[in-house]
Amino acid sequence: MTAVRTVMVCQNCACLSRGGEAVFNAFQASDLPHDVIIEASSCLGQCNLAPNVRIVPEETWYCRLELEDVPQIVQKHLHQGQPVVEKLHPRIHGYARYHVG
Repeated sequence: MTAVRTVMVCQNCACLSRGGEAVFNAFQASDLPHDVIIEASSCLGQCNLAPNVRIVPEETWYCRLELEDVPQIVQKHLHQGQPVVEKLHPRIHGYARYHVG
């Protein structure tokens, strides 16, 4: 059985005021892999870098997302398994571990 991945899109105050609802809706409307579900999340505790998304169980965190970032995250990360480095949360991820070559 394939493990389910969950994309948690913060829907708390800071994220909502910076476009979190549109980001959530864009993920919901996307062509997602069969093992991915989208959930509205309460505060992820990273308000200064809102809107935020956390993907579990792999613990990938994206920040400062804009509507235009969603298709790239869906295609590159969720379908192809390659994180979108420029949108990774800098305090949670060391960018160097995602660089190839």
